Amino acid sequence: MLIKIRKPSDVRSSEITPKEVFLGRRRFIQGAGLAAAGVLFPFGSADAGAALPGVVKSPYTVDQEPTPLEFVTTYNNFYEFGTGKDDPAKNARKFNPKPWSVAVSGEVSKPGVYALEDLIKPHQLEERVYRLRCVEAWSMVVPWVGIPLADVLKRFEPTPGAKFVAFETLFDPERMPGQRRPVLKWPYIEALRMDEAMHPLAILAVGLYGEELPNQNGAPIRLITPWKYGFKSIKSIVSIRLMETMPPTTWNRSGPGEYGFYANVNPNVDHPRWSQKKERRIGDSYFAPKKKTLMFNGYEDEVAGLYAGMDLKKFF
Repeated sequence: MLIKIRKPSDVRSSEITPKEVFLGRRRFIQGAGLAAAGVLFPFGSADAGAALPGVVKSPYTVDQEPTPLEFVTTYNNFYEFGTGKDDPAKNARKFNPKPWSVAVSGEVSKPGVYALEDLIKPHQLEERVYRLRCVEAWSMVVPWVGIPLADVLKRFEPTPGAKFVAFETLFDPERMPGQRRPVLKWPYIEALRMDEAMHPLAILAVGLYGEELPNQNGAPIRLITPWKYGFKSIKSIVSIRLMETMPPTTWNRSGPGEYGFYANVNPNVDHPRWSQKKERRIGDSYFAPKKKTLMFNGYEDEVAGLYAGMDLKKFF
């Protein structure tokens, strides 16, 4: 088992951030005069690199060196800003996700529109080093900052009819130029079964590497489900709807033969156009051997029980 549960005090800083990346980033922030901005907890700031205060190390983490920040922020899937891996970093520079709110509706006792600063408080933030695996057979290890999705959902008091949770990305073609092209049916929608959403590994992230989420990584708030392929981790969320029936999701609707609703990392189920048995870690040499893809992205011990008795080739 690759995930190690331990006390936050047992997690060394060297396990979270490579020293040269950490120091280089700190120097950049100090030089730009942004270090003090974090005390205001400015979710959605247009200034990249605002530090998040009060972040504690989570006992949920993996003992693997994180992917350097430069790769995490320049090699992205975020079609709202373009289909190329380097498009989001270029096209999201002027995107200003402030102020931000999230509409909550459906099978809940407390629906409403919640400002982000009311939805997530600084004292709740924790850092979790998670693996990220994408269907294109590339992977990263990222120190995300966020809170358990279950903690947020419980505040809305789900009703007995809440069986699924649907999320929706902002639809604004003026601010998100990739939405001007019909490469997908906009807005982007993703969903989880309720027991998946309540699993302790599922988080709502508002930062990475101890700082606010960069625009290209889904600012100001995104979902992280580390045992699923990356397209399930919807970005720039503006809506959370709890539902009784399974909702349609963007990639499943776009290519149902290629992208299943569950999208669990499964090396035994190939994408129709490529194998899922191996992966390439972003930042490694092109000539480095690929790594073996692990069932549920290495989180099998934690999440396999969610799918007991299911045919994972049928429900992929």
